[in-house]
Amino acid sequence: MKLFALVAFVVSVFIGTSAQAQGQAQESEAIAKAKTAAIEWLSLTDSANYGASWDSAAGLFKAAVSKASWEAAVQGVRAPLGAIKLRTLKSTQFTRSLPGAPDGEYVIVQFETQFENKASALETVTPLKDKDGTWRVSGYFIK
Repeated sequence: MKLFALVAFVVSVFIGTSAQAQGQAQESEAIAKAKTAAIEWLSLTDSANYGASWDSAAGLFKAAVSKASWEAAVQGVRAPLGAIKLRTLKSTQFTRSLPGAPDGEYVIVQFETQFENKASALETVTPLKDKDGTWRVSGYFIK
C-alpha cells in the first residue's frame, strides 16, 4: 500500500510538473509571437505609416479609436520626437487580464527607446491574441 501511495505521488508530481512545463512553453511561444508582432507594428509607426499601423492593429484597438483619430493622435506624439536612434527590449510579460480590457491573452512588451529629440523614453506595446489566433497590437504608449 505504501508503495502504491509513493507511486501515485510521484505520478502526480510528474503530471503537475509536465503541465507546468507545457504552460511555460505555451507562454514562451506566445511571448515570442507577440514580440514579433510588436516589432513589425512599430516599424510601421517608425516609418510614419500610421494608417497601416491602424489597419494591422487588433480589433479591440480599432473599436477604441477610428483610423483618422489614430493617425492624428500618433502623428502629434511621434513627429516631435524625431527619428528612432535606438530601441532596446526591456521586458515582456504574459497576462490574461488587463485593466479596462476583456480577458484574453496579452503580452506587455516594453522597450527603452532613444529618439532624435528625446534621449530616453519607455515604449509599451501590448499585443493580444486576436479572435482569429493572430497576435496584433491592442495598445501603444510612450512615457
